[in-house]
Amino acid sequence: MSGIIDRISKEAINNLFEEQRKNNYINPDYYRRFDVKRGLRNADSTGVLAGLTRICSVEGYYIDDGERVPKDGKLIYRGINMTEIVESCEKENRFGYEEVIYLLLFGVLPTERQLNLFKQILAECRELPEDFVEDMIMKVPSKNIMNKVARCVLALYSYDEDPDNIDPANVLRQCIQLIAQIPTIMAGAYQVKRRIFDKKSMYFHQNNPNLGFAESILRSIRADKQFTDEEAKLLDICLILHADHGGGNNSTFTTRCITSSGTDTYSAIAAGIGALKGPKHGGANIHVSEMTDDIKANVPDFTNEEKLKSYLNKILDKQAGDRSGLIYGMGHAVYTLSDPRAKILKRYAEKYSKIYGKEEDFELLSMIEKLTPGLLAERRGVNKKVCANVDLYSGLIYDMLGIPRDLFTPLFMSARVAGWSAHRIEEITSNGKIVRPAYKNVTIPRPYVPMSERAENFDMAQNEYISIEER
Repeated sequence: MSGIIDRISKEAINNLFEEQRKNNYINPDYYRRFDVKRGLRNADSTGVLAGLTRICSVEGYYIDDGERVPKDGKLIYRGINMTEIVESCEKENRFGYEEVIYLLLFGVLPTERQLNLFKQILAECRELPEDFVEDMIMKVPSKNIMNKVARCVLALYSYDEDPDNIDPANVLRQCIQLIAQIPTIMAGAYQVKRRIFDKKSMYFHQNNPNLGFAESILRSIRADKQFTDEEAKLLDICLILHADHGGGNNSTFTTRCITSSGTDTYSAIAAGIGALKGPKHGGANIHVSEMTDDIKANVPDFTNEEKLKSYLNKILDKQAGDRSGLIYGMGHAVYTLSDPRAKILKRYAEKYSKIYGKEEDFELLSMIEKLTPGLLAERRGVNKKVCANVDLYSGLIYDMLGIPRDLFTPLFMSARVAGWSAHRIEEITSNGKIVRPAYKNVTIPRPYVPMSERAENFDMAQNEYISIEER
């Protein structure tokens, strides 16, 4: 493949891109004129209502006389406040992620007997098909774990005797298998990446069916297979927080959109993985860690609010950091006053930062959370509520657990498969229409020009930018 790319000169690519660029410009004013819901958002930033669900609710504001009023955020799983689930697990000193999977898939809390049986099914389903590791994971390794997992999910289609059957019972079977298998694939893809690209040893551990979800993940990515109960329960909390986030988040909507076409489960889940990979979605947690590294390297005394504020302004001005103009980990499409997931992770981050010697990192994140809303308000001229989101503290938690950055987003993905699965099944059983929004064509009609009449430097855009008013 690289040989093909090498044969295409940069000059040729640049010329082609210039031709593409000038013929694809859309006047930004047109979006306002035709009332286009960019990003499927209304003018007040609320989401366009695209469907109904009984699975999850994300609440960050309420509407009063047509006005959006901020409120403390809530994440509701099947009518139950996610915070209550976490508090129950903490109080009873137990794992909760498998219970959340059951709740999301089936709509009810399991009895102890039902949960134990479900855990056993998940543990047995972690095993991959014979020779899958050698044939699909070890061959053609990827620098990016998300990319490799998506390819492996698509490959599992070939190992399924009934892959295209979208009867809900068959889809449930496929989803349960994928929920269990994806963490195994993730760990394997990471090990191969270590060996091929990082030039480090790789290690594959046999599945231990006696371990729960979080325990199995920690065991699979550590050379010595060792972990503490406290570490596993901290990771379990992270999995609970990431399990679902409503039907409108980018990856879940993608999964539902793909599902509405009638395609197979493997294609739908792989599409969700592709969406979550993006830095504006699940990939943001890595960017938070990279951003804090950059701040520490360029602001020696970041405990000084004025110096930190000055550098954050440079980030917003695209003069520092990754030049994106974004302060990662801050702001959310729905949450206004607070993100309940961030509140929980902040509490754990503060506690464990003292144990793992990460007090400075926690202090920096806390200051970013404190200063960013004011900086954004100054720029916008309005005091729009901006809160920390789940990504601000999740990277620090993973870092304290010794989880490499390569696995930050894949861990998020491993948890979210439960939500995608629940939404896929709901889409199949309750919708029936293919998702098909509209796009307005703003190209000016023009005649076809025969090859013999085209000038060497014929400008394909010569009739393109007549204003719509002149049509």
